[in-house]
Amino acid sequence: MTRNQFNDYISNAQFNLFFNGLGWDKVNNQFDVTIPLDEIDYTLKAVAQKRGFIVYVCPVNEIPQNALLKKMDIKLRKYSNDYILIFIKNNHHLWLAPIKTVEKRNLITIEYESPAKADFLFSKLPNLSFELDEEVTIVDVTIRIHAAFEVNASKITKDFYSGFKKQHTSFLSFIRGIEVEGDKQWYVSVMLNRLMFCYFIQKKGFLNFDSDYLRKKLEWTQEQQGKNQFFGIFYKGFLCALFHSGLNSPKHDNDFERIYGRIPYLNGGLFDEHPLEKQYENIDIADKAFEDLFDFFDKWRWHLDTRITASGKDINPDVLGYIFEQYINDRAQMGAYYTKEDITEYIGKSCILPFLMDEVAKTSSKKHFEPNGYVWQTLKNSGQKYIYDAVKKGDGKPLPEEIERGIDISQPNLLERRKEWNKPATEEFALPTEIWRETVERLKRCAEITRKIENGEITQINDFITYNLDIRTFVFDLLEKTDDHLFVKHFYQALQKVTILDPTCGSGAFLFAALNILEPLYEVCIDRMEEFNKQKPNIFNPELEEIKSKYRSNIQYFIYKSIILRNLYGVDIMKEAAEIAKLRLFLKMVAVVDVDRRADNLGLDPLPDIDFNIRCGNTLIGYATEKELNEDLSFAKDILEELANQEFKVTAEENMEKVSMAYERFKQIQFTQYENIESFKEAKKGLYERLEALNDTLNHRLYAATTMSINYDEWLKSYQPFHWLAEFYQIIKGKGGFDVIIGNPPYVEYSENKFDYNININEFNTFKTRNLYSYIFERSKKLLNSNAYVGMIVQISSISTPTMEGMCKEIKFKSSKNWISNYATRPSYLFDGVCMNLTII
Repeated sequence: MTRNQFNDYISNAQFNLFFNGLGWDKVNNQFDVTIPLDEIDYTLKAVAQKRGFIVYVCPVNEIPQNALLKKMDIKLRKYSNDYILIFIKNNHHLWLAPIKTVEKRNLITIEYESPAKADFLFSKLPNLSFELDEEVTIVDVTIRIHAAFEVNASKITKDFYSGFKKQHTSFLSFIRGIEVEGDKQWYVSVMLNRLMFCYFIQKKGFLNFDSDYLRKKLEWTQEQQGKNQFFGIFYKGFLCALFHSGLNSPKHDNDFERIYGRIPYLNGGLFDEHPLEKQYENIDIADKAFEDLFDFFDKWRWHLDTRITASGKDINPDVLGYIFEQYINDRAQMGAYYTKEDITEYIGKSCILPFLMDEVAKTSSKKHFEPNGYVWQTLKNSGQKYIYDAVKKGDGKPLPEEIERGIDISQPNLLERRKEWNKPATEEFALPTEIWRETVERLKRCAEITRKIENGEITQINDFITYNLDIRTFVFDLLEKTDDHLFVKHFYQALQKVTILDPTCGSGAFLFAALNILEPLYEVCIDRMEEFNKQKPNIFNPELEEIKSKYRSNIQYFIYKSIILRNLYGVDIMKEAAEIAKLRLFLKMVAVVDVDRRADNLGLDPLPDIDFNIRCGNTLIGYATEKELNEDLSFAKDILEELANQEFKVTAEENMEKVSMAYERFKQIQFTQYENIESFKEAKKGLYERLEALNDTLNHRLYAATTMSINYDEWLKSYQPFHWLAEFYQIIKGKGGFDVIIGNPPYVEYSENKFDYNININEFNTFKTRNLYSYIFERSKKLLNSNAYVGMIVQISSISTPTMEGMCKEIKFKSSKNWISNYATRPSYLFDGVCMNLTII
């Protein structure tokens, strides 16, 4: 197809001719769909298809935003799981396609505004084209279309990070009024976090409906007060009030709106007066810092969704995790490394989903988990659906004769018959880098798993981990297809209660993996509850009433808010890291809300305050459990000290109960309506005061129990104790511990003079390993309840060196079952042999 033909077809919206010219098949009106959403009927006309992959066109009055696209996908996937949907408003088109990245369904969009700006879309034609005689399956078509819509996020991220790092250094030089260098570095991160958040929400129209709000207000401020390169006219004269009195205040009077326009109350803690701002009252930042920063920011296209433009300059919140891990970090000296999405996804799903299914199996729905019950019959009748495509590649195709003749090991001359097996396998069979020997073994494994499924031999949810089956799709299908409303009810109850912790969370990579795993499960449960309620009125009234009464923005916002407040918990020793984790979670929520000019607060529910979910402190120092505190209090020189210890214990427990009750009240208030802001602020203040007093008491007790050559203040600053028992009392004492712990602990050889990780290693059974990741693993085991799962990525040395014997014992003798995925051939002290790939105990 020539560029002129392309321009004609697209400009005239002749998509049937366009796709037919690319080798797609014609369709009739049986594929057309009408989907009602938000009181509007959207008519989707099918214009082409290829092996069941449908192309739809939908004329609209307004190009939809991300929140509506999400709803559309949920409805449309019931008719066609794989599709391209093109929204048309005059000559403005938005192409939408759901693509699967690391098992997550992402909605990718490509914008078309004019032929002159269509280079990016035109470049995708090779991936959208098919030869007329080309033999393809739906899998082949899907892979090709996904390749067309994928974006090189890695390159964009690196380009942005390179410039961002320079801006961070430059911005630092313009700050006045902070004497301590470390505090100044921290405040730069605070300001850049806030400003980037504002850049995202201004592009969506939340700052007075102006996508260039900050730049224009900087220029306006300078016009009003006179441009000055040395003093912070913009910072003191505009930004501070925007942050503290605007975005952090529920009410804005007419005088405020005349200057700042209509802006939302965000809550969340991001725009609270920061501890550094309280400590340093004379902070000032020169206007030049903001001019340079905005010049850099304006080079990029800021989106809260996965939109792609021809510029190759698209920034969305997903890439910030990598950017900030790289920047805050250079944390390699602290043993912290960025964890890629495939790893966080794998570990997250392998722990969270089995736990949830175990919880459902404890209820009256346990009948479905019997060998002939709904759960395992669904698997038995699924064929190869839950075997990953990568495992199945080449399955069912006859092997080349020179490879086939080496299969039968009973025949003579095996080495001669297998002489071709060490050569690279051909493309139609091979995964990247596979040789024939590996391909044959993989296909053999695929056949074995298929046989087990068809024979009904898999009847345990943990077998999905053992056999590496697609547990996410399986659990989703169970919920989507069941005709038993109790199965959905019990799963939803488990969802709302599961507690997931990353004890060294960094900027939140594992927390985001957990959120992405839980989100579609909340969605399908809510969808099914609404469906069951139509069939049997009132059957899910309490659950649906809670949802209806506790959100204003949309259900998607309620889902994220529920997950973030109820399910996710994180701790990190770096304050900056914890702040970034919260920032990313906030952006995730704002992304699903569109500006409503007529609604209060522009249609946005205040963000949840997660200061008590994402905490800062030393994971390894402090009282983790009641048992630890009791052991400390069991030592007494005489009867008087014993009585004092008993009195301390009673007082501490009473205070922890009060903190726990204050936390629950604080959390529940956040699910009430917008008008309860004053109650919320009072609850937060009371919780802070109680928790600070409790921590102070426990800190002094812990300090007194240790032999230190430094004074209390130095010890407190250096060790940064974190008392899990106090901070998460309602979980540690109330539930017996967390349900799931996942993460990537730091890999650092412990040294007593290491400032950042001061600990008393003698408190750990694994102390001889002298590596932080083993201490954090051991600590995590103490924080789990009896039915919980823990999943971590650790170094190969954890099971293969004599010095790690202590950790091996923690794994082998204090766990009922372990999965070790080990990607090297080394002697294993854990298994008394050689450990390769997946080993089950």
